[in-house]
Amino acid sequence: MAERPSSGVEEINISTEMRTSFLDYAMSVIVSRALPDVRDGLKPVHRRILYAMHDLGITADKGYKKSARIVGDVIGKYHPHGDSAVYETMVRMAQDFSYRYMLVDGHGNFGSVDGDSAAAMRYTESKMSKISMELLRDLNKNTVDYRDNYDGQEKEPIVLPSRFPNLLVNGTSGIAVGMATNIPPHHLGETIDAVLALADNPAITTEELMEHIEGPDFPTGGIILGRSGIRRAYETGKGSVLIRSVVDIETKPNGKEVIIVNEIPFQVNKARLIEKIAELVRDKKIDGITDLRDESDRNGMRIVIEVRRDASASVLLNNLYKQTAMQTSFGLNMLALVDGRPKVLSLKEILFHYLEHQKVVIRRRTQFELTKAEDRAHILEGLRIALDHIDAIIALIRGSQTAEQARNGLMTDFNLTERQSQAILDMRLQRLTGLERDKIEEEYQALVKLIEELRYILANEYRILEIIKEEMLEIKDRFSDKRRTEITTGGAEMFEDEDLIPVEATVLTLTHNGYIKRLPANTYRSQKRGGRGVQGMGTNEDDFVEHLLYTSTHDTILFFTNKGKVYRKKGYQIPEYGRTAKGLPLVNLLEISKEEKVTAVIRVKEFKEDSFFFFTTREGLSKRTPVTNYANIRQNGLIAISLREEDELISVKLTDGTKEMVIGTKDGALIRFPETDIRSMGRTASGVRGIRLREGDAVVGMEILDPNDNVLVITEKGYGKQTKESEYRVQSRGGMGIKTCQITDKNGPLVAVRTVNGTEDIMLITVNGILIRMDVNDISTTGRSTQGVRLIRLGDDEVVATVAKVKKDIDVPEELEEGEEDNAETTINENSEANESVVDDQVSSIEETPEKDGE
Repeated sequence: MAERPSSGVEEINISTEMRTSFLDYAMSVIVSRALPDVRDGLKPVHRRILYAMHDLGITADKGYKKSARIVGDVIGKYHPHGDSAVYETMVRMAQDFSYRYMLVDGHGNFGSVDGDSAAAMRYTESKMSKISMELLRDLNKNTVDYRDNYDGQEKEPIVLPSRFPNLLVNGTSGIAVGMATNIPPHHLGETIDAVLALADNPAITTEELMEHIEGPDFPTGGIILGRSGIRRAYETGKGSVLIRSVVDIETKPNGKEVIIVNEIPFQVNKARLIEKIAELVRDKKIDGITDLRDESDRNGMRIVIEVRRDASASVLLNNLYKQTAMQTSFGLNMLALVDGRPKVLSLKEILFHYLEHQKVVIRRRTQFELTKAEDRAHILEGLRIALDHIDAIIALIRGSQTAEQARNGLMTDFNLTERQSQAILDMRLQRLTGLERDKIEEEYQALVKLIEELRYILANEYRILEIIKEEMLEIKDRFSDKRRTEITTGGAEMFEDEDLIPVEATVLTLTHNGYIKRLPANTYRSQKRGGRGVQGMGTNEDDFVEHLLYTSTHDTILFFTNKGKVYRKKGYQIPEYGRTAKGLPLVNLLEISKEEKVTAVIRVKEFKEDSFFFFTTREGLSKRTPVTNYANIRQNGLIAISLREEDELISVKLTDGTKEMVIGTKDGALIRFPETDIRSMGRTASGVRGIRLREGDAVVGMEILDPNDNVLVITEKGYGKQTKESEYRVQSRGGMGIKTCQITDKNGPLVAVRTVNGTEDIMLITVNGILIRMDVNDISTTGRSTQGVRLIRLGDDEVVATVAKVKKDIDVPEELEEGEEDNAETTINENSEANESVVDDQVSSIEETPEKDGE
């Protein structure tokens, strides 16, 4: 049976073919187009442009050549892509706002930071810059390998010697298939210092490297906010930094403010930025700008933004940061090719691979120079023999019929090699003079020393590192300049929404059942004593305001819980509600657990060294810690005090270091001592004994005792009394205290100890939710050893659960409404019909003053 003739069609699996073809394409893009080599920091197109210019002799010390000529040579010999792609790449290499250290010296119009295109390549001229010469230095000394070009007729280097760490110095960006790279530029001097530090200490840490490299250094300057993003990127290869424009706020003679923008973030188009600002003004999304103009010239950038007389330049500026490219985020993704494979690299890994590349370059260069020196020494050894036997050699040459016969005779009679014999035959007669003989001897002796030195270099790793250091320091001295990008501490947290919010007086309220809200201070009009006040809070009948703070939108509010943790919010972060609204449940604002209850709310305007938090726990432990230890608190809280098992934080006070403290227990003991009896200690310390407890006893309250205060105690069965502070002698901390109340079966154990001065009301809450409020002056003042008088009649199974101190008949003073400084404690009057009140928490009397409105 005859075979069926072949149709020339091969059957393949389309899925397999597509997978294979796409993988080949992807790898081609990754390796041959989009990603840089970790050793020289160049993509193939950049490398080919520089090599073509070097090959053409268009070096920094020569004249400019037409860009079209260079592009033609690149695409004709090395880069099989379009001329526009090559020219656009070369243009970027010549832009001082794109490259930190330009690799191409351009002559003509190479574009602008406004996004203007460069002139056509037939009009512009280019040559290598001085620093790019360092990328190709020693290229002709066999320092790198070569490969065939795309048509096999030329050779091109696989990588350049790169005598400075170009990957970090100029950075790079590129999008491959399934991956991308974005490495920012860095300061040359800092980067070289980091390489040298790594050479000295291979075990160096990222933190130690950052002592040399502060962070990215962009060609357009700007300000980087914080180091946390930089450090994350340097450690992991991925991170993000915020870059902000550099501005000045000037005040004209007429009082109007002007914002001057001198630097903008890297890769931001200035013209588009100005258009965006104008658009926001036109759409009324930004208010307060009366004029916007670009006054940039050859001396530098200058964008002028005139501010309306009644507007705040600072608030307007922060709105511009928020809504425009005057502040941008730069995402670092330090991806590069290592041995032809893409890899995300840390800072140390990049520097390590670069340093290893330099070791290879120095070894290969040294080997090249050694081979060349040995070859020359070999020739000179032959010439020295010839000069020592010149008459016999001349006779041999004259007696030979052919050059080959003469060469063989020299090899035989004088034990010379073929190359030495040929060199003797090629020697000119003038070399026979005495002066020439001396030169040959000097050259030979110098080569002997050179060969010895080169062999020592190849055999000694330390000497190779020394050479790398010497040559890199020389590059640093020649090309390093001043850092352009400033790095500020504090990071993104420096720029919070508060920068967009004017400083305003405000009142914060937190109810017994955990509802919190913020109200403007002017909600509460100033009234004469005896006025009814205004309703300050819409609450349920079984709820009331337990904590109240007069504060500012920019003040820091600290919430301490019974579990020993502290949480932080800014005043403006507390949601604002109407006068009669309940507010927001605290659990929706803070990341507190179900078991946690806020026991203290404290306003801090400044974290000063001479201010302290004084803590007391249920088990009688106390500690005093500087306020500065609580300046940085995470979103999920921070340990304020380390509690022992079954212990709880009872109270926290803000003190100035000179107060007297009283601590009372449920069994009726009370101790009074100076706070200085307890030394200052760290944030996580458990504290020391403030009061020594008898078995079964527990602390129920801790207060600051000021002169002329009375000590108020309330018992479980509704009895209470006041006692003058003079009846309590000052003791040393850690004692068992003295009796403050006679505890009997009739009145029950103490549930609260408070200090009062006659301006308060007292709120009693029972376990069944019954509330009663009374004037503190209606409570009898008696001695320490009495049991008190009945304050509330309770049922058989009912006891007092909580006692709160309530300021009475005092509204926000008029001067505080206007934001003036005042040390008064501020509260809101009760609406008695709705059983709504405002309680001044024991820790809200902070001796700090609110900022003036608008400061």
